[in-house]
Amino acid sequence: MLPKRSLLAALAAGTVLALSLTACSSDASSTEGGVDASTATSLSAFGDLAALEAAAIEEGGLNVIALPRDWANYGAVLDLFAEKYPDITITEASPDGSSAEEIQAADNLKGQDTAPDVFDLGLAVALASTDRFAPYQVATWSEIPDALKEESGLYVGDYGGYMAVGYDPAAVPAPESLEDLLGSDYTGKVAINGDPTQAGAAFAAVGLATAQRTDTADDFQAGIDFFSELNAAGNFLKIDPTAATIASGETPVVFDWDYLNVGYGTQLEGEREWEVVVFPGTGYAGYYNQAINADAPHPAAARLWQEFLYSDEAQNLWLAGGARPVRADAMNEAGTIDSELFDALPETPAETVVPTSAQSDAAAALLGEKWASAVQ
Repeated sequence: MLPKRSLLAALAAGTVLALSLTACSSDASSTEGGVDASTATSLSAFGDLAALEAAAIEEGGLNVIALPRDWANYGAVLDLFAEKYPDITITEASPDGSSAEEIQAADNLKGQDTAPDVFDLGLAVALASTDRFAPYQVATWSEIPDALKEESGLYVGDYGGYMAVGYDPAAVPAPESLEDLLGSDYTGKVAINGDPTQAGAAFAAVGLATAQRTDTADDFQAGIDFFSELNAAGNFLKIDPTAATIASGETPVVFDWDYLNVGYGTQLEGEREWEVVVFPGTGYAGYYNQAINADAPHPAAARLWQEFLYSDEAQNLWLAGGARPVRADAMNEAGTIDSELFDALPETPAETVVPTSAQSDAAAALLGEKWASAVQ
């Protein structure tokens, strides 16, 4: 059995995310007036962090997209960045958008000041969108496991967790297995977080069903079949869950990342009881990925945002949100992690699967072909 907090090791052993892409061979080029931030591939292009901060402050803005404030403690992350850099105005667009909608927004707004500077993406969308990204390696690059970063820095894992099921014990009995959810006690009560052809959390819900039924991530057809059966039983609820839908009783059972389900319970404390279960057997784990828009209107601020997200401060904020920071092992060794929060992370499943890039590509293609008809 994997010990608790061992998600990083499981991921590093179970997947290779790096693509065979050509890294940018040179660092930032100089232009009249200084560094061309849009071509900077590491902090050394600016000289030091203070110089990057000055360049970002001169730009004066940072456009983020699809960052719900109740997702993995993103509210605290955004607020701390704003506190550190009050002269950089953060514009938060479409907080409830999906990974696919982030890329669509970048395409639609290309060349405009309102285009997103940075992305936070599920793996499947990141893999399909690398031509939109600028390579960048943060100062703490060496402490990020190789299996969780594209080799040139086009996209980099940042925080992660296990797919879990949250439920209202006043509305349904505690599910002990995936198959329990097919029973009559769950009629019209089981939701997933979005559309798996667009949203990383929903994609992972199908991944979990696949892993539970086959012990691998080789063929998502098993997961599609499960949700088709769930739909045929009348149990699949086609409502995107939020804290509000849980509070109202609309979505009493929710597939979502463990840290998000735990977060729902924290938000609703005193209002509604919310329990979270990571099913025994084979679990499904994953990390969300950061990337810089190659056409970012604020390229220095985009790179400063990345440096901030991979700092000890921000990594501990993910941990405070119940997520597992990508630098956790290195920070634990260095004594810079919040040990109380780190030790409190829940036990992991007996076995863990994480899709490789090839498996993710195949799953995304299969979902695009078969998901809609399976749950119509």
